[in-house]
Amino acid sequence: MDKLTKEQRRKNMQAVKATGSKIETTLAKELWRLGHRYRKNDKTVFGKPDLTFKRYKLAIFVDSEFWHGKDWTKRKHDHKSNQDFWHKKIERNRQRDREVNKQLLKDGWKVLRFWGKDINKNLRTCTDIILLTIDEIKREN
Repeated sequence: MDKLTKEQRRKNMQAVKATGSKIETTLAKELWRLGHRYRKNDKTVFGKPDLTFKRYKLAIFVDSEFWHGKDWTKRKHDHKSNQDFWHKKIERNRQRDREVNKQLLKDGWKVLRFWGKDINKNLRTCTDIILLTIDEIKREN
């Protein structure tokens, strides 16, 4: 059973942002501080990545654990109410993530995906991965 009332749960879910989340902003500000310029949620790039470096054809996605189903096989049954809805919703999100990755790779892009908790706990590691990928792309070109 849900610990929140239906009205409280509805308000919580309405507050979830599609863009400009705290974790996305944290990563973006750190990259900016390090002198790297990017585009946020560029509609011209397939899948509308959270951050894009068009010059390097690098797409970065910041995925929240809940909406993108981290450890999905283990956590799948954590949903106590409206399970059919949530299973379909999150499984479709996971499928869409795979489709977006596949298309971007086919189009010659490099794709990086980070979990929100990884950014919060290891921001430096995440930015290092991005910077190493940019350096790798520069060497290839």
